[in-house]
Amino acid sequence: MNKIILAVFLAAILSIGFFNVAQSEIGAASEWIIERPQQVSVAIVPGASVLKNGSPSDILADRLLTAVSLYETGYVEKILVSGDGSKVDYNEVVVMERYLLDAGVPSEAILADSLGLDSFDTMKRAQEIFGVQSAIVTSQEYHLPRILYIGRGLGMEVYGMSSDWQPYVKADEFAKRERYANVKALFEMMLH
Repeated sequence: MNKIILAVFLAAILSIGFFNVAQSEIGAASEWIIERPQQVSVAIVPGASVLKNGSPSDILADRLLTAVSLYETGYVEKILVSGDGSKVDYNEVVVMERYLLDAGVPSEAILADSLGLDSFDTMKRAQEIFGVQSAIVTSQEYHLPRILYIGRGLGMEVYGMSSDWQPYVKADEFAKRERYANVKALFEMMLH
Protein backbone atom coordinates (compact mmCIF):
# COMPACT_ATOMS: atom_id res chain seq x y z
CA MET A 1 0.00 0.00 0.00
CA ASN A 2 2.85 2.40 0.81
CA LYS A 3 4.29 1.91 -2.69
CA ILE A 4 0.97 2.90 -4.26
CA ILE A 5 0.74 6.03 -2.12
CA LEU A 6 4.34 6.92 -2.99
CA ALA A 7 3.68 6.36 -6.70
CA VAL A 8 0.57 8.56 -6.60
CA PHE A 9 2.49 11.25 -4.70
CA LEU A 10 5.37 11.20 -7.20
CA ALA A 11 2.95 11.31 -10.14
CA ALA A 12 1.22 14.33 -8.60
CA ILE A 13 4.56 16.13 -8.09
CA LEU A 14 5.61 15.40 -11.69
CA SER A 15 2.24 16.58 -13.02
CA ILE A 16 2.46 19.84 -11.11
CA GLY A 17 6.01 20.36 -12.36
CA PHE A 18 5.03 19.68 -15.97
CA PHE A 19 2.01 21.98 -15.63
CA ASN A 20 4.27 24.79 -14.37
CA VAL A 21 6.82 24.21 -17.15
CA ALA A 22 4.04 24.40 -19.75
CA GLN A 23 2.82 27.75 -18.38
CA SER A 24 6.33 29.18 -18.33
CA GLU A 25 7.40 27.92 -21.77
CA ILE A 26 4.23 28.97 -23.52
CA GLY A 27 3.90 32.22 -21.60
CA ALA A 28 7.28 33.28 -22.98
CA ALA A 29 5.78 33.20 -26.49
CA SER A 30 3.83 36.35 -25.63
CA GLU A 31 6.94 38.28 -26.75
CA TRP A 32 5.72 37.74 -30.33
CA ILE A 33 2.40 39.50 -29.72
CA ILE A 34 2.69 42.78 -31.59
CA GLU A 35 0.69 45.99 -31.43
CA ARG A 36 1.73 47.29 -34.84
CA PRO A 37 1.27 44.95 -37.80
CA GLN A 38 4.18 43.51 -39.74
CA GLN A 39 4.06 43.00 -43.49
CA VAL A 40 3.54 39.26 -44.02
CA SER A 41 1.73 37.28 -46.66
CA VAL A 42 -1.01 35.67 -44.59
CA ALA A 43 -3.28 36.30 -41.61
CA ILE A 44 -4.30 33.08 -39.88
CA VAL A 45 -7.69 33.07 -38.16
CA PRO A 46 -8.11 30.08 -35.83
CA GLY A 47 -11.64 28.79 -35.47
CA ALA A 48 -13.90 29.35 -32.48
CA SER A 49 -17.53 28.59 -31.81
CA VAL A 50 -20.32 29.55 -34.13
CA LEU A 51 -23.89 30.23 -33.05
CA LYS A 52 -26.90 28.10 -33.95
CA ASN A 53 -28.12 30.82 -36.29
CA GLY A 54 -24.96 30.41 -38.40
CA SER A 55 -23.17 33.54 -37.27
CA PRO A 56 -19.76 33.69 -35.58
CA SER A 57 -19.52 33.99 -31.81
CA ASP A 58 -18.21 37.31 -30.49
CA ILE A 59 -14.74 35.82 -30.10
CA LEU A 60 -14.66 34.50 -33.66
CA ALA A 61 -16.15 37.69 -35.13
CA ASP A 62 -13.42 39.73 -33.44
CA ARG A 63 -10.70 37.46 -34.83
CA LEU A 64 -12.17 37.89 -38.30
CA LEU A 65 -12.54 41.65 -37.86
CA THR A 66 -8.83 41.92 -37.04
CA ALA A 67 -7.91 39.87 -40.12
CA VAL A 68 -10.14 42.02 -42.35
CA SER A 69 -8.43 45.13 -41.00
CA LEU A 70 -5.00 43.67 -41.79
CA TYR A 71 -6.15 42.80 -45.31
CA GLU A 72 -7.75 46.17 -45.99
CA THR A 73 -4.64 48.05 -44.85
CA GLY A 74 -2.37 45.92 -47.04
CA TYR A 75 -0.43 44.14 -44.29
CA VAL A 76 -1.52 40.73 -45.59
CA GLU A 77 -2.43 39.45 -49.04
CA LYS A 78 -4.44 36.42 -47.94
CA ILE A 79 -6.50 35.27 -44.99
CA LEU A 80 -6.38 31.62 -43.94
CA VAL A 81 -9.43 30.56 -41.94
CA SER A 82 -8.86 27.32 -40.10
CA GLY A 83 -11.35 25.49 -37.95
CA ASP A 84 -13.75 22.61 -37.55
CA GLY A 85 -15.46 21.97 -40.85
CA SER A 86 -15.95 18.26 -40.28
CA LYS A 87 -19.72 18.28 -39.75
CA VAL A 88 -22.63 19.19 -42.00
CA ASP A 89 -24.60 20.92 -39.23
CA TYR A 90 -21.63 22.72 -37.63
CA ASN A 91 -18.98 24.28 -39.82
CA GLU A 92 -16.76 27.06 -38.48
CA VAL A 93 -14.95 27.48 -41.80
CA VAL A 94 -18.09 28.13 -43.86
CA VAL A 95 -19.21 30.75 -41.33
CA MET A 96 -15.77 32.40 -41.40
CA GLU A 97 -15.64 32.45 -45.20
CA ARG A 98 -19.13 33.98 -45.39
CA TYR A 99 -18.13 36.66 -42.87
CA LEU A 100 -15.04 37.59 -44.89
CA LEU A 101 -16.95 37.70 -48.17
CA ASP A 102 -19.66 39.88 -46.59
CA ALA A 103 -16.89 42.19 -45.34
CA GLY A 104 -15.65 42.65 -48.92
CA VAL A 105 -12.66 40.29 -48.93
CA PRO A 106 -12.49 38.70 -52.42
CA SER A 107 -12.75 34.92 -52.58
CA GLU A 108 -9.29 34.63 -54.18
CA ALA A 109 -7.79 36.16 -51.02
CA ILE A 110 -9.40 33.55 -48.75
CA LEU A 111 -7.78 30.21 -47.96
CA ALA A 112 -9.91 27.67 -46.09
CA ASP A 113 -8.81 24.74 -43.94
CA SER A 114 -11.69 22.69 -42.59
CA LEU A 115 -9.37 20.32 -40.70
CA GLY A 116 -7.87 22.84 -38.28
CA LEU A 117 -9.48 21.02 -35.37
CA ASP A 118 -7.14 22.50 -32.77
CA SER A 119 -4.31 25.02 -32.58
CA PHE A 120 -1.63 22.44 -33.39
CA ASP A 121 -3.51 21.25 -36.49
CA THR A 122 -4.13 24.84 -37.59
CA MET A 123 -0.45 25.78 -37.49
CA LYS A 124 0.93 22.49 -38.81
CA ARG A 125 -1.50 22.44 -41.72
CA ALA A 126 -0.91 26.13 -42.45
CA GLN A 127 2.76 25.32 -42.91
CA GLU A 128 2.54 21.92 -44.61
CA ILE A 129 -0.63 22.19 -46.71
CA PHE A 130 -0.78 25.93 -47.46
CA GLY A 131 2.97 26.66 -47.45
CA VAL A 132 2.72 29.44 -44.88
CA GLN A 133 6.13 30.41 -43.50
CA SER A 134 5.32 33.83 -42.06
CA ALA A 135 1.98 35.02 -40.74
CA ILE A 136 0.06 37.11 -38.27
CA VAL A 137 -2.34 35.09 -36.14
CA THR A 138 -5.45 36.98 -35.06
CA SER A 139 -6.83 35.74 -31.76
CA GLN A 140 -7.48 36.77 -28.18
CA GLU A 141 -4.66 37.55 -25.73
CA TYR A 142 -5.34 34.41 -23.67
CA HIS A 143 -4.89 32.18 -26.75
CA LEU A 144 -2.06 33.87 -28.64
CA PRO A 145 0.93 32.63 -26.58
CA ARG A 146 -0.04 28.99 -27.16
CA ILE A 147 -0.62 29.23 -30.89
CA LEU A 148 2.54 31.33 -31.35
CA TYR A 149 4.53 28.79 -29.31
CA ILE A 150 3.31 26.05 -31.64
CA GLY A 151 3.99 28.04 -34.82
CA ARG A 152 7.48 29.09 -33.70
CA GLY A 153 8.19 25.53 -32.61
CA LEU A 154 7.33 24.36 -36.13
CA GLY A 155 9.83 26.87 -37.54
CA MET A 156 7.36 29.49 -38.73
CA GLU A 157 7.86 33.23 -38.38
CA VAL A 158 4.56 34.05 -36.70
CA TYR A 159 3.33 37.07 -34.80
CA GLY A 160 0.09 37.60 -32.94
CA MET A 161 -2.37 40.48 -33.08
CA SER A 162 -4.82 40.75 -30.23
CA SER A 163 -8.45 40.52 -31.24
CA ASP A 164 -9.84 41.57 -27.88
CA TRP A 165 -12.34 44.14 -29.14
CA GLN A 166 -14.78 43.68 -26.26
CA PRO A 167 -15.22 41.91 -22.92
CA TYR A 168 -16.35 38.29 -23.35
CA VAL A 169 -18.96 36.60 -21.18
CA LYS A 170 -16.84 33.50 -20.49
CA ALA A 171 -13.41 35.14 -20.55
CA ASP A 172 -12.37 33.78 -17.13
CA GLU A 173 -13.47 30.28 -18.08
CA PHE A 174 -11.51 30.44 -21.34
CA ALA A 175 -8.37 31.68 -19.55
CA LYS A 176 -8.57 28.78 -17.06
CA ARG A 177 -9.10 26.27 -19.87
CA GLU A 178 -6.08 27.70 -21.66
CA ARG A 179 -3.73 26.58 -18.87
CA TYR A 180 -4.67 22.95 -19.53
CA ALA A 181 -4.48 23.47 -23.29
CA ASN A 182 -0.92 24.71 -22.73
CA VAL A 183 0.00 21.32 -21.24
CA LYS A 184 -1.48 19.59 -24.31
CA ALA A 185 0.50 21.91 -26.61
CA LEU A 186 3.74 21.19 -24.78
CA PHE A 187 3.14 17.45 -25.20
CA GLU A 188 2.27 17.87 -28.88
CA MET A 189 5.45 19.80 -29.54
CA MET A 190 7.56 17.30 -27.60
CA LEU A 191 6.13 14.46 -29.70
CA HIS A 192 6.41 16.36 -32.98
